[in-house]
Amino acid sequence: MTPAVTTPHTPSRPLRIGMVGYGFMGAAHSHAWRTAHRFFDLPQTPVLRTLAGRTESSLVAAAERYGFERTTTRWQDLVEDPEIDVIDICTPGDTHFEIAMAALAAGKHVLCEKPLANSVEESVEMAAAATEASSRGVRSICGFSYRRTPALAYARQLVAEGAVGEIRQVRAQYLQDWLSDADAPMTWRLDKDKAGSGALGDIGAHIIDLAQWISGQEITTVSGTLETVVPTRPAAGTAQGLGGTGDTSGERHQVTVDDVALFTARFASGALGSFEATRMAQGRKNAMRVEINGSAGSIAFDFERMNELEIYDATAPAGRQGFTRVLTTEPEHPYAAAWWPTGHGLGYEHTFTHEIADLVRAIGEGTDPSPSFEEALQVQHVLAAVEASSADGSSWQKIDPPSPTSQESTR
Repeated sequence: MTPAVTTPHTPSRPLRIGMVGYGFMGAAHSHAWRTAHRFFDLPQTPVLRTLAGRTESSLVAAAERYGFERTTTRWQDLVEDPEIDVIDICTPGDTHFEIAMAALAAGKHVLCEKPLANSVEESVEMAAAATEASSRGVRSICGFSYRRTPALAYARQLVAEGAVGEIRQVRAQYLQDWLSDADAPMTWRLDKDKAGSGALGDIGAHIIDLAQWISGQEITTVSGTLETVVPTRPAAGTAQGLGGTGDTSGERHQVTVDDVALFTARFASGALGSFEATRMAQGRKNAMRVEINGSAGSIAFDFERMNELEIYDATAPAGRQGFTRVLTTEPEHPYAAAWWPTGHGLGYEHTFTHEIADLVRAIGEGTDPSPSFEEALQVQHVLAAVEASSADGSSWQKIDPPSPTSQESTR
């Protein structure tokens, strides 16, 4: 891992940003684009040039709130504008393919939110286009932002150094409860045509990526079950947050994605993994948990305590063994030196700022950032295999074809 580091600020040329979408992710990304160069010395200074979206009145209000200079209701205008250097895609998954492919062809750097697309077929084309564009100096990255959590970046570092020894077991959970109310209103995240899948692709994709990235191993086979717990939802009014405000008509819409995803996995080394992604876990707001158990010890993380990492050293003398809580706010920890004095924790928004800092640095250095579209394609293969396994009765499904380059980057 080579995170961006802070150095004395020097003037730099602008990097002009065009963003598509202005909801939850649009807000998080905008904050990161505005912030990154103020804490990390970057080769270019991001400038929020143009925001694109469908509804003009909401779009104009969002542009003013986020700090964009211009707006357009056509994302194609960003692709055609010679003054746009980077296109940031913060829209539902059904739009990723068309926008990203056009942007790469036009020579724009691309940040695309996860999952990469709604199908393996589209993801394969996107990964190929990104590889070709890289030969022209065009950079692309998929937004698995949790990689930029200091504690998780440190966990990857420890695993690579052999702190847990031979990996034997991986367990990962992503637990939320925002859809546990059966009368929570319908949202695009519950429509397969727009979202691709439900808890599996929305939050399960994150723990798949993290498990592979931290362990340094790809998942090779899976066996899974998907469940739609609440089959219909009230029609939504004006969207707010992740869901929306329900109307009073009594109309209900069919939910076409999963609420809960459970699957077991086998990694390339033979290690076993267990995965759970749910939006039905009452009381769990954003409990994204990863634990790696090895022959020499374990590491454990929970995003609801995002500034902490638990480390167990099985080689310690008897009587002195036990999990050690490490507060990952020391300047020696990834990204932490750029921020506050030791012990002053970071938040969710910082993961996006780190993502932007790494991307801008890669653009300036002429290197390919990570996670690449190729790495995101590997995650898409896993998602598709879990769906196939659930559909035919939880048989083991092979991840085919594997992605030979997806774990090569150490960035």
